[in-house]
Amino acid sequence: MAVCVRQSRNNIINLVKSKMGLLGLTNLSSSVSSLNNDHITLSTASLAKDLRNESSVFENKPTLYRTRRFESTKPHQRSGVHSNGASSQFLDFPGGQVAFTPEMRFISESRKERIPCYRVLDDDGQLIQGSIDVGKEIAVKMYSDMATLQTMDTIFYEAQRQGRISFYLTTIGEEAINIASAAALTIDDFVVPQYREPGVLLWRGFTLQQFANQCFSNKGDDCRGRQMPIHYGSKKLNYFTVASTIASQLPHAVGLAYSLKMDGKDACAVTYFGDGGSSEGDFHAALNFAAVTEAPVLFICRNNGWAISTPTSDQFRSDGIVVRGEAYGVRSIRVDGNDTLALYSTVRAAREMAIREQRPILVEALTYRVGHHSTSDDSTKYRPVDEIELWRSARDPITRFRKWIESNGWWSGEAESELRSNVRKQLLDAIQVAERTEKPPLVDIFTDVYDVPPSNLSEQEKGLRETIKIHPQDYPSDFPL
Repeated sequence: MAVCVRQSRNNIINLVKSKMGLLGLTNLSSSVSSLNNDHITLSTASLAKDLRNESSVFENKPTLYRTRRFESTKPHQRSGVHSNGASSQFLDFPGGQVAFTPEMRFISESRKERIPCYRVLDDDGQLIQGSIDVGKEIAVKMYSDMATLQTMDTIFYEAQRQGRISFYLTTIGEEAINIASAAALTIDDFVVPQYREPGVLLWRGFTLQQFANQCFSNKGDDCRGRQMPIHYGSKKLNYFTVASTIASQLPHAVGLAYSLKMDGKDACAVTYFGDGGSSEGDFHAALNFAAVTEAPVLFICRNNGWAISTPTSDQFRSDGIVVRGEAYGVRSIRVDGNDTLALYSTVRAAREMAIREQRPILVEALTYRVGHHSTSDDSTKYRPVDEIELWRSARDPITRFRKWIESNGWWSGEAESELRSNVRKQLLDAIQVAERTEKPPLVDIFTDVYDVPPSNLSEQEKGLRETIKIHPQDYPSDFPL
C-alpha cells in the first residue's frame, strides 16, 4: 500500500513537472533587484529613452513564474531567534527577516505628505520640462479620437433625452484616460472594462455605426440586443463585454492575465474601474490575487472623486487608491488623469513592466467626471455647480492637449471645425440607420447559453410568445417574433 502511494506521488510530481516546464522559483536578477521596489522614478526626459533602450531598467525578462518573495521563505530557526549575537536582532520568519526593536512603534495611518502626481503638461498645455517621445501621427490621432468621443457622448446623451434610447452614460472630462491609455497598448492586450471606456474601443477601430447599433439594440448589435446601452463588447478587438456590477471585472482580468502568462504571450490584461469600485471586495481580492500569482495585469483607476454621489472622503481615509498597491505588494503610480501625455507615457511604461517583469501594476489617474453619472443621475444635487464648471473649463483634458499639438504646428482651427462637423454628420447618419434597422428576433433571448436548450427554458420561450399574442399592445410592434 505504501509503495503504491509513494509511486503515485512520484508520478504526480513528474507529471506536474512535465506540464509546468519553466515553472520554478528563482531569485530576482541583479539588474531588476537594483531597482528600488518602493519608489521607482522615471523622469519625463529619460522615459522615452528607457523604453527604446534594451539595456534600460526593463532589460532582463524574468523566467516564467518567478516569484519575488524576500530571500527567506522559511524560518531558519524553530526556536525563532539566537540567544545572542547580531542575529538576535532579527526574526527569521516566512517572507523574510523581521528586525526587532525595543521601541513600541505603531505604523502611521497616513504619510506626512501625499503621494505626488506625475504630470507632463501644465494647465496651458505646455511641457513642464524636457521633452516627450510622441510623434505627430499618434498625437493627432489621440486628439481626434478624444474630440470624437466627446461629440459622440453629447449626441447620444441628447438622443436619450429625446426618448430614442433608454439609457446613456458619458465620459466627458475623462477622455484622456480612455484614449491615451488605449494608444499605449497593443491590440493583443485584452481589455476588461467598466462602463466608461468606450474610447478604448474607438481607438481600436470600433465604428460609430457599431456604437449606434449597440445603443439602439438592433440586429447589427454584436450583443444581439441583450445588453443595456453603452455595454459594448468586441471579441475581434479583445474588448470584454461590459458588466454593470461594480468591480466584478477586476478578478476576471487577473485570471485572464494569468492565462496569458501561462501561455507565454507577449501581452497583458488591462482593467478599468472607478474610485467607487475600489470600495468593493472584488478590488482587494483582485490585487492580492494578482500580486501572489504575479500576473501581468494593469489596474487603471479613474479616481474622479465621486462614486455616483458618494465623495471619496466618505469612502476611505487613505491617500487615495495608489497607496493600496503597496499594501498588497503591487507596484503603483499616481498620474494626472487629465494630462494626455502623462497618461500615455505612464501606461506605456506600466505595460512594459507588466510583461517583461511579469508583475501587476496599479495606476491611479486623478480626474473629474464633468457629466452626470448617467442619464439616471443629476449630479448638481450633490456637487457644487461651480466645482463642475471649474473642471469643465479650466481643467478640460481635450483643451489642454489641443494647445500642445497646436503649439507644435500639428493642428489648427480649420482642422478642428472640419473634424467636429464630419463626426457630427457621421453620428447623426449612424443614428438614423440604427433606428431603421430591424430588432433582433425573439429567439435570440434564449440562445448562446446552452448547446441544447433545457425544457424549462423552452417553456419560458413558449410562455413569452403566448403572452405577447395576448397583450401585443405591451410590446414593441417592431419586435420580430
